[in-house]
Amino acid sequence: MRELSAAIQKLTGKPEQYIMVSIQQAAMMFARSEEPCAFLTLRSIGAIGGDKNKMIASEIMAITSSKLGVDRSRTYMSFHDAARSDFGWNGSTFA
Repeated sequence: MRELSAAIQKLTGKPEQYIMVSIQQAAMMFARSEEPCAFLTLRSIGAIGGDKNKMIASEIMAITSSKLGVDRSRTYMSFHDAARSDFGWNGSTFA
């Protein structure tokens, strides 16, 4: 998780104090196979989008492949660029 947090910080420029990483195991099937697979989600207020997402996906999937043993071809990654008012923290939002 530390490696993923550091990579996300580097790729987005967001301070690590705002980066949260969670790895959860669940029964999953992908392409009619129960071989290891992953679904990654990156939510951010800005700092993602367009061609930048290709670079982020490449680096993050390289880490999950090497550390978790999940092949890139069995990994989906979803990106969500949230509005500042849609993210709560510390009793308020970032708006």
